[in-house]
Amino acid sequence: MSTSYLRVVWLYPDLLSTYGDRGNLLAIAHRARKRGIEVEPISVRSDQRVPDQADIYLIGGGEDGPQSVAGDRLIQDGTLARAADRGSPVLAVCAGYQLMGESYYASGERHPGLGVLDLKSDRGQTRAVGEVAGDSDPNLGIGRVTGFENHGGRTHLGEAVQPLARVSNGIGNEGGTEGAWAGHVIGTYMHGPALARNPQLADLLIRWAVGAAQLNPLDDTWPERLRSERFHALMEA
Repeated sequence: MSTSYLRVVWLYPDLLSTYGDRGNLLAIAHRARKRGIEVEPISVRSDQRVPDQADIYLIGGGEDGPQSVAGDRLIQDGTLARAADRGSPVLAVCAGYQLMGESYYASGERHPGLGVLDLKSDRGQTRAVGEVAGDSDPNLGIGRVTGFENHGGRTHLGEAVQPLARVSNGIGNEGGTEGAWAGHVIGTYMHGPALARNPQLADLLIRWAVGAAQLNPLDDTWPERLRSERFHALMEA
């Protein structure tokens, strides 16, 4: 590995941390430290500048009002979009995911996004609430993914992004696909948090950050047992 130290930025916990998405930070820190990689977690409030030199950026979900405030401040700040453009890993969940696109719909109005991912979000006829699962893009090498979705938006992908997964349960973007990725940026509607349910996704972000093709394996007996329970429950539903 090219580095043994990671600066992981958790963006705007005062606005976008509604559904326990901070657990993604804990999951990355746990799995990195188990491999001897030191982690410096950095929480950045919406009234603070986004650090320019970080190894991983995380942003979570929230309601319409906080989402649009966060979007305006991230656009004005500009750092997150620049970091994504130069290849820094980014995981964006739900409202944070929508902010990565070209535009999103909140509080009855369309708002500009950061334009990091080629996608647009609007308002669906019904709210998507419940388990979401599917087979991820084979190019990512992370297998099936599982999470909990709770969103009113529908996201439409452009040609410059790939879906994170093909939906087998739940709604995801619009009932056929879930999330999106391009470069080292991943967006998803999976709460839960996503990385606790999907340790392979956490490892993918770590690998991108440290520039490693592979990481030392960890004992994932318990995470895999919990994942099996979730997938089994979906089969029985």
